[in-house]
Amino acid sequence: MAGSFHLLACGDCENEQVVFGKASSTVSCAVCGTTLATPTGGEAELHGEIVETVEAR
Repeated sequence: MAGSFHLLACGDCENEQVVFGKASSTVSCAVCGTTLATPTGGEAELHGEIVETVEAR
């Protein structure tokens, strides 16, 4: 499996959430519902701040 997992900080509520870098569906913040990742057909467009790469492949 190619792709990485990133720990993103939500821009609205500062919640930190793990997101797959090639997400195939929209990912929302579990706390406030802000969109954190939007699929693009390849690498997802990440809308939060990347705190760290949890697992790189």
